[in-house]
Amino acid sequence: MSRQALADDVLVIGGTALTSRLFTGTGKYTADTLIPRIIDQSGAQVITVALRRVDFQSTTDNVMKHIPKHVTLLPNTSGARNADEAVRIARLARAAGCGNWIKIEVISDNIYLLPDGYETVKATEILAAEGFVVLPYINPDLMVARSLVSAGAAAVMPLGSPIGSNRGLKTKEMIRILIEEIDLPIIVDAGIGRPSQACEAMEMGAAACLVNTAIASAADPAAMGAAFGEAVRAGRRAFLAGPGAERERASASSPLTGFLYEEAR
Repeated sequence: MSRQALADDVLVIGGTALTSRLFTGTGKYTADTLIPRIIDQSGAQVITVALRRVDFQSTTDNVMKHIPKHVTLLPNTSGARNADEAVRIARLARAAGCGNWIKIEVISDNIYLLPDGYETVKATEILAAEGFVVLPYINPDLMVARSLVSAGAAAVMPLGSPIGSNRGLKTKEMIRILIEEIDLPIIVDAGIGRPSQACEAMEMGAAACLVNTAIASAADPAAMGAAFGEAVRAGRRAFLAGPGAERERASASSPLTGFLYEEAR
């Protein structure tokens, strides 16, 4: 894989070309003033923000003031319990000047915070028809993902493990199925806790990873952001390079015949 080929490897979503495949968030930081440094160190070009955290009337304490202008904003419908609420939040976000990208989160489960696939599909169909670039957050369910393709989603965002858990790719095999079967970018969202886990997701063929809690909860969020940026790039390079096949038995990398003592005989 040449340097030029890597430079030309862009992720296109909703007509926007992205050279970074790490998405990040705005939640759980000790201070919103950390956000610009996280963006700078990680190289992320997409950042998600919950509309309920945005106070457009405030002139001081407003998370939007800390998001660099060059970053693509991905508002999310956090707090929505059904499709109607998600659609209302998305429309408010666009009317408030947040653009036409929207991450659909419909969660009525207060214990495990698992997304409602049925309501997510309904919201996606409505918003895609209105011209939104819809990125729905789901359990890694193939049937739901196929319905989202038909509904007009721009990408599919399956969880790796419960949101905010930092437990990694507990749904790895299900995500692998989505990567193989769904002709949309698969962006692994929620649960990734270590850069190595993001790298593994990218090696599998994921189009991108969204990481928030693992960066925000680190002792040094900026340094962790940089580590995730490097891990995502490494995983993508490995995927493009074509990893070797796994084997059940050992396979020597050098011939097992022709040793020096044999030649001496």
